[in-house]
Amino acid sequence: MQSNYQQEQKYLRAKEQVDKIKGFYANLICYCLVIPFLIYINLTFSPHFHWFWFPIFGWGMGLTFHAMDTYKYNPFLGKGWEDKKIKELMDEDKKNNNWN
Repeated sequence: MQSNYQQEQKYLRAKEQVDKIKGFYANLICYCLVIPFLIYINLTFSPHFHWFWFPIFGWGMGLTFHAMDTYKYNPFLGKGWEDKKIKELMDEDKKNNNWN
């Protein structure tokens, strides 16, 4: 049977993840509401220069990174990279220092 401490830690991690998901969806909803408004303003008042692309791409990149952080997706380092690297560095340190 798990201790109360372990249960509480699991609950806190789950709550933190739910808060991240809520934050991501709030960001996504704001993006979907604000970007069309910016496009409307741009095309209405200065149709000769389409500056709306800057917030679309800038905010879109931020939204992409927010989603990657929220859903723990990291295509650059792969799954378990951190654990493997820690083990590798500890083994290397052990070898260099002649630890038993």
